[in-house]
Amino acid sequence: MKGDHQEEASRDRPPCILVVDDDRAFRLSTAALLRDEGYRIVEAEDGEQARLVLEEGGVHLILLDMRMPGIDGIDLVEVLRTRGEHTPILMISGFGTVDAAVRALHVGADDFLTKPVEPDVLTERVAQLISLRPTQTRATGRFGLTGRSEALRQVLSEVEKVGPSDTTVLITGETGTGKELIARAVHQASRRKEGPFVPVNCAAFASGLLESELFGHTRGAFTGAVQDKVGLFKAADGGTLFLDEVGDLAEGAQKRLLRALQEREITPVGSVRPVSVDVRLVAATNQDLEGQVEEGTFRADLYYRLNVFRIRVPPLRERPGDVPLLVEHFFRQRGSSAAAVSPLALRLITRFPWPGNVRQLFATLEGAWVRSSGEAIQANHLPPEVREASGGALSSGPNGGERYRAPLEDRDERQAIVRALEEAGGVRAHAAHLLGMGRTTLWRKMREYGLDDGEPG
Repeated sequence: MKGDHQEEASRDRPPCILVVDDDRAFRLSTAALLRDEGYRIVEAEDGEQARLVLEEGGVHLILLDMRMPGIDGIDLVEVLRTRGEHTPILMISGFGTVDAAVRALHVGADDFLTKPVEPDVLTERVAQLISLRPTQTRATGRFGLTGRSEALRQVLSEVEKVGPSDTTVLITGETGTGKELIARAVHQASRRKEGPFVPVNCAAFASGLLESELFGHTRGAFTGAVQDKVGLFKAADGGTLFLDEVGDLAEGAQKRLLRALQEREITPVGSVRPVSVDVRLVAATNQDLEGQVEEGTFRADLYYRLNVFRIRVPPLRERPGDVPLLVEHFFRQRGSSAAAVSPLALRLITRFPWPGNVRQLFATLEGAWVRSSGEAIQANHLPPEVREASGGALSSGPNGGERYRAPLEDRDERQAIVRALEEAGGVRAHAAHLLGMGRTTLWRKMREYGLDDGEPG
């Protein structure tokens, strides 16, 4: 019980950042900046001190200088990643070359910045990496839904409001967002949870067959109907019937469904005798039902009957902070851990917009897991569209490792800086003015792109 209370208290505290740098002035100023942002800070002046701090646990992000006496930043990253430590690492170096950045990312750092670091850039990167940090507790809310984003919490709040009633629910959202999971959550939150939950995909049946599946039929009602059949409406009696892809219902099925909702009774195909049913209906669609009503392909009266209480399931791109938790959930189901994904791979996965949402994410992880032969998933195990979505690309390094090529916008920025310097005759103050950026920013970017190793001028 004590451990549970400590874990709960730790979750309520601000994230802890370990700042590792042998430059005392930089370490103190960085620590002060991040404390002002609300983070808890622990300092270390070298790799050995950092290693001791990390053994105590409780660190959510490491800011790590690249070059230090003794155990340098690169060595420390290699040690941490080898032993399975997956705390996000932001490498900071006064030697801002492309090779340095590639080396840092290759050994397992999550991001790379060069000194001098502008405060707003540092705090932005820190916030991004903190959002990616692995969780040590189960990343599930009520009803087994994975995530802690505000968007998902809002959905759960709606489920809890409507669950106890018998109100008809319409769930909307893109393909792969987990609409059936939300429907099951509504059922679990209801007084019918001990009753059956019967799902049916309306798009999977031809119109005539769907009516028979939903409402049943009598013997001889049509060719092949050799005996009476109880439909899914009756099978869901006392529970919940979930109609997925309800926008694909044909006109005849729409009419029968409307009557079932109005009268709480169904008439099997081929029969004239109505049958009473006690069913709570939850429907879902990824289509624009309002547009279908305007076009005349979906009955307005049925739409109003379905759209009593609407729950919109957000796409994954609207809750990127949940992606690392979903990755963790995926591997936990397979008896593995979140460390089964390298930091760079996790970063690429989180940045991808996932048009197919959770379904696409899990399918991609499954494929990458197979390609990795059960070892940790690296970036090169991901499909090209995931690796290159943010404008970056991976290519083979000299030893077969991964090199990260700068995003297209970065390459364009480098060319713009070169052109501005040429136009300004090499005067950086003038070039900075032409580019609309400060002189310090220009100097930093010149160093990042390998254009100048000198001091700002």
